[in-house]
Amino acid sequence: MEMGEPDRGRGPWRDRPVRRGAIAALLAGAAGLAVLGAVLVVLPGVVVEHDLAGASVAAQDRLKAVNDVRTTLLQAVGGMVVLFGAYATWRQLRVSQAGLRATQEGYVTDRFSTAVDQLGSDKLETRIGGLHALWRIAEHSARDRTAIISIQAAYLRTHLPWPPAGAQSPAADVPINDLAPLEVRAADAQVALTGLGVLLQQPREQPWVNLSVTDLRRADCDGLWLHEVNFDRSCMEAAGLYHANLTQASLVSVNLRHADLKTAILRRARCVLADLRGARLVETDLRDADFTEADLREANLRKAGAGGAVFHRADLRLADLRGSDLSTADLAQARLTGALASEHTCWPAGFDHVSAGVVAAEDPGPEPSPLLQPAGITTQHPPLRSMP
Repeated sequence: MEMGEPDRGRGPWRDRPVRRGAIAALLAGAAGLAVLGAVLVVLPGVVVEHDLAGASVAAQDRLKAVNDVRTTLLQAVGGMVVLFGAYATWRQLRVSQAGLRATQEGYVTDRFSTAVDQLGSDKLETRIGGLHALWRIAEHSARDRTAIISIQAAYLRTHLPWPPAGAQSPAADVPINDLAPLEVRAADAQVALTGLGVLLQQPREQPWVNLSVTDLRRADCDGLWLHEVNFDRSCMEAAGLYHANLTQASLVSVNLRHADLKTAILRRARCVLADLRGARLVETDLRDADFTEADLREANLRKAGAGGAVFHRADLRLADLRGSDLSTADLAQARLTGALASEHTCWPAGFDHVSAGVVAAEDPGPEPSPLLQPAGITTQHPPLRSMP
């Protein structure tokens, strides 16, 4: 009881600011009503007297004039009340929206932190869940998209370095036909790569994405958007890149042996010193790409569009060039011994392909539908005749 007495003594003092505020609000409301009453009762008569300027009018007409002024004033006051209410509503809406945005940002931040924490888990399914969560956040939050793209790229570089590191990673000299697809041997890395290739279709602040020196052997990149991605010195042997967009990608010294690049887009890509032996480049867009000193032996370039492409000192021996458009390509010092060409192959003006060692062959005709062909990641690749 004694402990409670001080609280009872301080109670009235705590309530005084609240009471004062309530009293002030009541006084302000009363003052406002008094002013409004004075305006509606006194002001109309003053206005009428001023307008009449001492002229004599009937009492009925004067009363009507006063009532008209009073009606006008009431309408004006009502309009002001409506405007004030609209403004108050707008302000409340702005405050509510700001609060909602703050709540949403806090929720996204929590999800982001949780997803990043999941990437360090020892459980594969937890890491995959974290990658999917980041993917979803990036699709709905443009503000976080660039950071998530960087995280996914870093995840691939650290988990799939080239040359391989760690006892769990397949050795660099494992025959490609004995290597499991990426989605089997590292399902989380395949999820990160797929998410990256989907998110890069959307606007981003960061112009380049770094996937250099990465082990992407037998990776499934079919249809992915990989423009302006740096793959320098990566290993992408037997990777599936069917209809992938590699516009302006950097593929310097990359290993693309046996890669399936059918109908892919490599416009303005840098493929300097790239190893493309046995690669499938059927109907691929190679316009303005740079293949300086690239190794394209036994590559299949049937019906490829290579206008403006640079093949300076490139090795095209035993390549299939039937139906390819090389009319504006740079073939200076390119080696073409044993390459196949048909009547539909277009050469640069003045270029003597016969003396270069090109072999004439029949045109293969229409290409088969890709739906009837086996997936690139399960294809068994024959040994290259051009292996050293």
